Amino acid sequence: MKFARMMLVVTLASTLVSAARADVADFYRGKTVNIVVGYGPGGGYDLFARLLARFMGAHIPGNPSVVVQNMPGAASLRATNYISTTAPKDGTFVAAFDRNMPLIAFIGGSPNVQFDPLKLTWLGTLSDSRDDAFVIWIRKRPDIASIEDLRRPGGPTLTVGVTGVGATDNDVAVLLKEVLGLRLKIVPGYQDSNAVGLAVENGEVDGQLINYVTAKIAKPAWVDPKGKMQILLQFARKTRLPEIPDAPTARELARDDLSRKLIEMAELPYVVSRPYAAPPGIPADRAAALQTAFAEAVKDPDFVAEAKRMNLDLTPLDAKATFAAVQSLGAEPADLREKLRVILYGAPKP
Repeated sequence: MKFARMMLVVTLASTLVSAARADVADFYRGKTVNIVVGYGPGGGYDLFARLLARFMGAHIPGNPSVVVQNMPGAASLRATNYISTTAPKDGTFVAAFDRNMPLIAFIGGSPNVQFDPLKLTWLGTLSDSRDDAFVIWIRKRPDIASIEDLRRPGGPTLTVGVTGVGATDNDVAVLLKEVLGLRLKIVPGYQDSNAVGLAVENGEVDGQLINYVTAKIAKPAWVDPKGKMQILLQFARKTRLPEIPDAPTARELARDDLSRKLIEMAELPYVVSRPYAAPPGIPADRAAALQTAFAEAVKDPDFVAEAKRMNLDLTPLDAKATFAAVQSLGAEPADLREKLRVILYGAPKP
């Protein structure tokens, strides 16, 4: 009798799960899921999103089409606000945005933030940066042999192009200038990493801050040690990336304990280096379906093979691990968050 009751419970649970999946499939069948990318075409976020779009639909019940829409603006804050406030909350919209967006929200970096990182429906991240680094690439100059040349009094100044306030490249440049004492002139306003890279090659600026893996894909000539480019520093690394052993980490260059803590906090977003989230408040069954589809798509053998062929840094985390990483960023001490906010975005709050 007890066994019969147990089997009845299992059967009912299985029936409910099947019914829920059927409902989700009925909703998605014939529909389109939109991945909104916070940057223009051709950059790292766009490349990842377009690859994911080719595979994710096959893992969503009902097999909807998945398309990419580019929505550049305010270093992807426009796209992040859109997914949180304006996009339909029915499970047909997902966003890929700058890894720094949760940090900006938690430290109060912009009055234009309209989202709560803890309320977004996190799907996961395609990279946790364990095999990548955020580096300063520069055109080789006779007066800059190493990063120390940018720290000595009266030394040369390096002009770097960045996308804008709130973007990773801008915020890392400001942090390195103010915390490590690098002599940097920061030129904001470029639409995306491709535009900055072109400015470097045209001699408009001296250097760029960009993911090492992204640069290898977009600018393979930069990796040639006999070429015109060199790497001065690597950020978001506890240890040096084996491929670039001569470039020190930002942590190595920290002058005191506070500087090191600020750098470590600013590096936390790299655990969710290529994040994906849906709007808050979408139906729970569709949220679960999207999260499962993301987790399954990034393990799809064809997806993995294509990412490898494209030399993309595929070290994914699922929804639970991504949300935990975002939570840890929000749990940093308030005084440390405020110090970082002042460094990156201006005067203390009144």
